[in-house]
Amino acid sequence: MLSAMKNNSLTFASNSLSVGSLGSYIHWVNQIPLLTENEEQSLATRLKQFNDLEAARQLVMSHLRFVVKIARSYSGYGLQLADLIQEGNIGLMKAVKRFNPEIGVRLVSFAVHWIRSEMHEFIIRNWRIVKIATTKAQRKLFFNLRKAAKKRDWFSNEEVAVVAEALNVSHHDVRQMEMRLNNHDQSLEFSSDSGEEDHAWQAPINYLEDQSASPENALASTELETQQSTQLHKAIAALDKRSQIIIQRRWL
Repeated sequence: MLSAMKNNSLTFASNSLSVGSLGSYIHWVNQIPLLTENEEQSLATRLKQFNDLEAARQLVMSHLRFVVKIARSYSGYGLQLADLIQEGNIGLMKAVKRFNPEIGVRLVSFAVHWIRSEMHEFIIRNWRIVKIATTKAQRKLFFNLRKAAKKRDWFSNEEVAVVAEALNVSHHDVRQMEMRLNNHDQSLEFSSDSGEEDHAWQAPINYLEDQSASPENALASTELETQQSTQLHKAIAALDKRSQIIIQRRWL
């Protein structure tokens, strides 16, 4: 069902973005009317009881503006807003599929968790080359410590204790995440826009390369050995029989 919802619910998004910018897409979703509580209940009931994909489509479309709003709150992670919106839309569709109109809350309140969860997964996968958080404790720490870590280099022992107690994690987990947040990806090459092109020869790629494993060097060495062996055999063949025997016994 979720696959069908993706095909039916987000066709409009790809069509809109294919003919315009992200700005035009955001403007477009903001024009989609919001549902009243009764309309939302009716559509959710149709979806739950009859697997009505048109009802699912309307529920998704009417909540796309909220995905954009949530995505903007993660703008400080250096990732594309369009990518965050796309991940959030997936979370919204998952929420629509699981929404029960009988629980007594609006869909937007129920969907926030699913939308943020997909965005969090995307941020963790793409914020650094090496995945920065793999456990539940690390995920909590990543999103709670990052802002504080930008304001100071290291936390005091008292601050670590407060954070650990508030998030129900160990002091070790806090220190480990603190170290990860203060580390940065190291480029193996200096880019032309980094202002370091004059020192390109000092880039790590130049001294990390294993010259002994170079295919070019291995091929050149093999060709040289073959050429020398051929020349040696030709020179020996030109000698008299006695000289050939002496050379073969002494050196070959």
